Amino acid sequence: MNSKVKYLLHLVVAAVFVTFWGCASSEQVSGDFQKSFKVQVKNPLNRTRENVMVLLQEEALQNLNSFNPQAFAVFDGDTEVPSQYNSRDAENRGIVLVLDQLAAGESRSLTIRYNTSGTIAKSYPKRTQAELSKKVGGRWENRKYIGGDFQKIDSLRVPDELTDHSYYLRYEGPGWESDKVGYRFYLDWRNAIDVFGKKTDEMVLQKAGLDGYDSYHKEQAWGMDILKVGKALGVGSLAMFDKGKAIRVEKTDSTYSKIAQNGPVYSSIVTDYYGWQVAGHKLNVQSQLSIHAGTRLTNHQIRVTGGQPKNLSTGLTNDKSAKLVTDKGEAGKSFGYMYTYGKQSLNTPPDNVGIAVLFRPQDFITFSSEDPLSHVVQLKPTNGKLQYYFLAAWELEPNGIKTEEQFRQYIQNTAEELANPVQVKISQ
Repeated sequence: MNSKVKYLLHLVVAAVFVTFWGCASSEQVSGDFQKSFKVQVKNPLNRTRENVMVLLQEEALQNLNSFNPQAFAVFDGDTEVPSQYNSRDAENRGIVLVLDQLAAGESRSLTIRYNTSGTIAKSYPKRTQAELSKKVGGRWENRKYIGGDFQKIDSLRVPDELTDHSYYLRYEGPGWESDKVGYRFYLDWRNAIDVFGKKTDEMVLQKAGLDGYDSYHKEQAWGMDILKVGKALGVGSLAMFDKGKAIRVEKTDSTYSKIAQNGPVYSSIVTDYYGWQVAGHKLNVQSQLSIHAGTRLTNHQIRVTGGQPKNLSTGLTNDKSAKLVTDKGEAGKSFGYMYTYGKQSLNTPPDNVGIAVLFRPQDFITFSSEDPLSHVVQLKPTNGKLQYYFLAAWELEPNGIKTEEQFRQYIQNTAEELANPVQVKISQ
């Protein structure tokens, strides 16, 4: 047999091996694991729900004694479910996975297999992302950053020189996205949240802002910045309502932001605002923004220390071309919400965009209409903690929401799902 034939045979054998290994069943993979436990996930609703995030809390996993977060895999029958372990998250620590679908009333049994020591490398399709980029190699001049190149970083203590349009941060702050939509917030005195509409389910934030601020305000192959924010609340920005106005987190002593998780199914950003001066208060605020695969929802979890504010507020840009709809919700049945839908994109001509904030009914204080720039909802933190959600939907998304009626039904379904989360039970 000549050398060329031998080489070809080696390639064939290698290809067969790779194919076999890539298609291995859970029984074959399970031979690599020493231990396992079961998880029951139940849908309490009488309708199917999709892209369901399941969180196995770190505290419950620690009760298993020998569980090793560095060497585990999740199985639904013979199928491995993409998962990750959140260790740097401020709030949602533990195993996170996303189920494509749960039927009405369905109870699904999952198996978590693990080794008590060592590490197992896993590679799943990336369906979420969080990132932050700053310029290096340049210099500050009159609060503008001159020259330099963008470099991805994990965290940043915001420089005192930073202001709006300093040309220091790529798209002016941290960004996060799912396979549905992207978001960013301005990491300067504005601290407002903006939306990147996406025309693909691939990760795209790494393409935004490489050539300056203007490019992503025009439609690109991947999408574009679709929302006009200005001095308004954008979508879901944190504020306090005082004297007829929603005041964003504008005056602080210092700000520190970090990418807490940048995983295949879940990503999050944690930002600490020290010394927020607002309405006679001086508060320390920790903000965690997180998103999971398959959803438009961002989960905003907030901790406040240093005072007891009468309200923490959020809301939406007041665009006259989009009608406002509000609902206070009902505990155990539906989250409260406010949303607008209409031709309020930055595109020319404008496209239909829906934006919404959803909140727990027990946190609701009032809807406020005095601020001419923003639709506002005032919420009451409990023991210094508050949680709410926000989202945006662009009609040019793949299979996008294209009518107000579709968006209304989507918001109502989402509000019902948030009020009735899946039930998770771990058993050995």
